[in-house]
Amino acid sequence: MRSFFNRGRAGFEGVGAAGGAAASPRRRSFVPIAIEVVALSAPRLAERRRQSSIGPVADLTRNAVDVLPAGMLQEQLAGSRPLRVKLGIDPTTPDIHLGHTVVLEKLREFQQAGHQVVLIVGDFTARVGDPSGRSAQRPMPSPEEIEANAATYQEQAFKLLDRERTEVRFNSEWLRMAPEELLGLLAQTTVARLIERDDFQKRLAAGAPIAALELLYPLLQGYDSVAVEADVELGGTDQKFNLLFGRDIQTAYGQKPQSILTMPILVGTDGSKKMSKSLGNYIGVTEAPEEMFGKAMRVPDEAMPEYFRLVLGAEPPPGAPPNEAKRALARGIVERFHDAASAQAAEEHFNRLFVDHQAPDEVEELDLAPFLGDNGGLVHLPQLMAGAFEISSSEARRLIKQGGAKLDGEPIPSDILDLAPEALNGRVLQVGKRRFRRLVRAD
Repeated sequence: MRSFFNRGRAGFEGVGAAGGAAASPRRRSFVPIAIEVVALSAPRLAERRRQSSIGPVADLTRNAVDVLPAGMLQEQLAGSRPLRVKLGIDPTTPDIHLGHTVVLEKLREFQQAGHQVVLIVGDFTARVGDPSGRSAQRPMPSPEEIEANAATYQEQAFKLLDRERTEVRFNSEWLRMAPEELLGLLAQTTVARLIERDDFQKRLAAGAPIAALELLYPLLQGYDSVAVEADVELGGTDQKFNLLFGRDIQTAYGQKPQSILTMPILVGTDGSKKMSKSLGNYIGVTEAPEEMFGKAMRVPDEAMPEYFRLVLGAEPPPGAPPNEAKRALARGIVERFHDAASAQAAEEHFNRLFVDHQAPDEVEELDLAPFLGDNGGLVHLPQLMAGAFEISSSEARRLIKQGGAKLDGEPIPSDILDLAPEALNGRVLQVGKRRFRRLVRAD
């Protein structure tokens, strides 16, 4: 897996002696981007010199919630050197969803402004578990899952970031430290400081357990900032404690502390809870265009402005009815992660299913042979539906009774549950609005 990340990785030399200053990791040389040369008047040239030589602050703080400490980022941007801007992602699930892209998009903006972005894949911290926003200890993925997820995270992140100008690092490079180094890191804080975070205070008040391992997480994330010599760290608002804590760790190791910038948390397609794969309210960046479009059409009207602003960097079409605005949102999301042709095809697919109530052009086939019963070779429809859509037979019977199961677009009569295979061959079985199988008799 590491071979995937070799491009852009800086070398690293022994960071962090116990209780002392960290040795500086070698920095990757910065490759300047091409800049269009234009003639400036003397007043404009003077003004340009007073501003950052990298990019204007207003663009880089757009949509941000916290930019701390006050005024520090402006001072950093006014300097002449590119900043090292850090974002860490723990590969705890296989996919990046739109919620992740809110911060990744901000990282991309820093990259486009000419700064050096550092994407840290938390292959070590994923084994600890970030307690941010958690009411209980996070389930720990296996080493094999982390390895596989880390490989896919890279390719998905590069849907937004420039591969050639992204420094990708694994924090196992420096967090697999000697016991003396770990003791030195632990000596930099107190338990009282670690349990200040709201998540832990809520658990203490509720009498819920806090694992000792969870207390280590902000220390380890903070040491990431030491290892890569971060000038700026980005994260969601739920990461504010960890990001500020990183400043303490940098100071303890003799580094100038980073500034931090937090971004809003994107709600899921349910419009209420944080987007999460475990809640099923997510839109993955690698999902098929038609799936992406369909999920976007489920976003509640009141959440649309937030999606436009945080995902597309735009505003809803002025004066457009909610349904048209939502279609514009869905097209924009598909085009952002696929292309315009895919967005058009996805909308046409959506119209066939939900406007014209037709089956999609391509439907997965299901062989009837395994479902032929002993009752004269008839097919028992609840059993067929259970096998086709991975539901229980009782759930299948309930769907038939409620009119939620169809053959060629017509509800299945609840009093006829056994049919000859000849009566089913070539027909389209449908459950709900989005699940189809074309029935075939292979023999």
